[in-house]
Amino acid sequence: MPTSTAAPADPPATGYRSLLRNREFAGLYAGFTLTVAASTLSGFALGTLVDHQTASPFLTAVSMYGATFATVLGALTLMSVADGSRPRRTLVILQCAALVGVAAQAVPGLPLAVRFALLLALGFFQSLGAGTRMGLIAEVVPAAAYALARSLMNITAGGTAVFGYAVGAALLRRLSPREVFVIAAVLTGLGLAVIAATVRERSIRPSRRPGLRQTWTTNTELFSRKGPRALLLNLWVPGGLIVGCEALFISYAPAHAGVLLAAASAGMLLGDLAVGRLLTAAQRHRCVFALRLLLAAPYLLFGFHPPAPVLTAAVFVSGAGFAATLPLQERLLALTPDPVRGQVQGVESAGRMTWQGIGAAIGGGVAQYLTPGAAIAALAALSLAVTLASRACEPAGAAGLRPPPARP
Repeated sequence: MPTSTAAPADPPATGYRSLLRNREFAGLYAGFTLTVAASTLSGFALGTLVDHQTASPFLTAVSMYGATFATVLGALTLMSVADGSRPRRTLVILQCAALVGVAAQAVPGLPLAVRFALLLALGFFQSLGAGTRMGLIAEVVPAAAYALARSLMNITAGGTAVFGYAVGAALLRRLSPREVFVIAAVLTGLGLAVIAATVRERSIRPSRRPGLRQTWTTNTELFSRKGPRALLLNLWVPGGLIVGCEALFISYAPAHAGVLLAAASAGMLLGDLAVGRLLTAAQRHRCVFALRLLLAAPYLLFGFHPPAPVLTAAVFVSGAGFAATLPLQERLLALTPDPVRGQVQGVESAGRMTWQGIGAAIGGGVAQYLTPGAAIAALAALSLAVTLASRACEPAGAAGLRPPPARP
């Protein structure tokens, strides 16, 4: 199947409300929102439980964010299930697995080793679910509305996570972690019900046999192409290093860390809203490089220790740079043939989440030898260097992936 390398056409004069009038997209969106809310609550409850039982900052951090490392396992093994001939059934099964995993955390007296094993399993299933969901979204909305749909998903994910942590903190003042796990399981179950009721099977998909071999075949094809490889590099590494900067806020300024984190989230939400909703496709593609520079450059100020209000403004401005993911994802979609859209989108999502964990680990390691401010500035400089170096590796007319053969 041929692929196009041209920038997508400008979207019609439409908005989020018109997207949500699409029943299937509304179902995928609602299921996604409930899943993010459940994941946020269960992660916060697990972190609180581990902190109470171990008093270990490392184990507490791993319990809250360790699932991101498991997403790479899905990308390397079974991500091809995202493009199977029965994507609705696949998504429902994965949602059922997530429900079982979250509900199991509510079992009283569960050993920590079992809880961490469940955490990794959930990360694995969530990565496959993300690939399947993104593949379906690329089918249920017009190509010109894809960036708008991803913008809405990004805004919702960020807002739901912030709101979920606030609600989780309030709930844990009155409820036990086990009871919060029960609430998370209920939210996961509601997400399952919404998906089952609204999403239809995509009978137009070719018959393929998903599995380890198919996953590796598509991944090898993906990383062997210069264009997609450069796009993935820019989607993963610069942003992951900036997340490493954010992970050092507490070490840098404990009294202002909450304000800095809130400023970063607010900037990200505003950037996604402006770039996804207000700019045309052509405008998005013209500003993508500037957004990638904007993402990292303000963090260089941390090396000079300016006043807290200056740093807060810099972090807010930098957050808008995360909106560069929208035009980069559009480019990746344009280079991807229909039969492997779900897998490629899943690999992109899993790699981005994994690099967020890697960035936090790198930031913590560097801060062991430098001051937190110097470590933040060093990570920002490295992020800028990756962006500048990778631009030369991103030709305007990059070849796309070859579609895999259908199973006879």
